[in-house]
Amino acid sequence: MRKPATLKRLRRLSQLLFTLFFFSMPIFDILRYDVNTRDLYLFGNVWTLDIDGAIGMEHGMAGHVAWHILLKALLPWVLVLSIFPLMGLFTGRLFCGWLCPEGALFELAEFFSLKIFGRRHFFKSSANDPVNAKDMPFLYAVIALVCIVTIPVLTAVMLTGFFIAPADIWQQLRTFNIGFGLKAGIIGVCIYMFITSVLVRHVFCRYVCAAGLMQMLFGWFSPFSLKLKYDRVNSSKCTDCRQCEKVCFMDIKPRLPRYDISCVNCGECVDACNKELGSGHGLFSLKFGVDKSGTRRTSPPSLNN
Repeated sequence: MRKPATLKRLRRLSQLLFTLFFFSMPIFDILRYDVNTRDLYLFGNVWTLDIDGAIGMEHGMAGHVAWHILLKALLPWVLVLSIFPLMGLFTGRLFCGWLCPEGALFELAEFFSLKIFGRRHFFKSSANDPVNAKDMPFLYAVIALVCIVTIPVLTAVMLTGFFIAPADIWQQLRTFNIGFGLKAGIIGVCIYMFITSVLVRHVFCRYVCAAGLMQMLFGWFSPFSLKLKYDRVNSSKCTDCRQCEKVCFMDIKPRLPRYDISCVNCGECVDACNKELGSGHGLFSLKFGVDKSGTRRTSPPSLNN
């Protein structure tokens, strides 16, 4: 039988692997734009519009140039911009819950907040905060401080690699001769990460992140996207422990009759319910398509108060 925390372990692994892949993209020229040479590197090759070469064609110049621009400039951007809508159509907000490096960072910040202060948010408590979450606050405060000093700087250096050649960045770091571009990148990313991780966090995911909003929109009306399902037929088995709410970092109530479009399909409530009712006997599941048993369901008594 599946252990209650299986989904969480798989999610942590997927977040780690995707984060490593994302930050390795500029190193292996999978994707980066060099601001110095103005070259776009894509899968190891320099991607150029080559407008001069297209204009140099003797026959059908206007039509050839237009077709050249369509294939080289417009079509690639259309393909890139369609990634998140397509993911929303088929997987809902799965990327947000299972792959997004920024989402993983927000969860790390919440983890430290729970261990140090006993609540998800640094400045206030909420009804959905887990009980007795505070544990060894001094130790976790020290670890959190180390993370605050190291993670933003390392992230800034890696992100700057998308615009400055990684070899140049390494040379600057090795010789302690930091250029303006790298300095600006480090300062900007550190400020951004402080604001989003400490002050905003998952509010950013719900209302600001363009990638998340596109997945939310297309996943909402898609008849076959991945969604969280609640077994309303067996809802009487619910013990009203509210663990499904307390583990939800998106601050939603998964037992409510209406599906919350902010759900990122993380599966935390699935694990929590399996832990409460027994592995394989939980009332939550992640499934593709429309719930054939109906979208409306009877809410537990506590949700009707």
